[in-house]
Amino acid sequence: MPLASTATSIDGGLYTWITELAQRSPAPLDSAVRLWSDYGLALFALLMLVSWWRARSAGPARTAMALCTPFVAVAAYIVNDLVKSAFHEQRPCQTLHVVTVEACPALGDWSFPSNHAAIAAAAAVAIWLTDRRLGAIAVPAALLMAASRVWIGVHYPHDVLIGLVAGALVAWPLTIAARRCAPVVVRLSESPLRPLVATR
Repeated sequence: MPLASTATSIDGGLYTWITELAQRSPAPLDSAVRLWSDYGLALFALLMLVSWWRARSAGPARTAMALCTPFVAVAAYIVNDLVKSAFHEQRPCQTLHVVTVEACPALGDWSFPSNHAAIAAAAAVAIWLTDRRLGAIAVPAALLMAASRVWIGVHYPHDVLIGLVAGALVAWPLTIAARRCAPVVVRLSESPLRPLVATR
């Protein structure tokens, strides 16, 4: 069975139902979801900054985890993009020809898995492991990011689900491993860069 047909058979019906619901929804809601989908990753960048700032008073291990969070997100993107380039799944809006909130990406802009979902999940997991309070914001935000990608029509549900899983699986061990960088943070705290890694 061709890849496009396989993808459609998995959850094409659910995708169609969601995009039709989006078409019947109020325009302000669609606009808000589109804005979140396109620019919501900026929230995770902000949460990373806050996590770093708060971690400075929580010890070198926590600070090391916070400082590594951006690199964790980049690693998740790279891994996810390698998977994406291997599968070459066409966007559902290209295959099913439905009306979508967002303009359909061009042919060759592959769908599976979702990079947005993977990056959001990786950032959320790394932030949650570093700072539970901020994680309580980041984790729901990652789920909303994944859902928004389906709502605007650029991904199947399975694209964002696997993206979330991939991002989380990359982030969890890398963030835990980042604790080993604590000695580097200790050395930095004894240098002129101390304000960047410690509060006292």
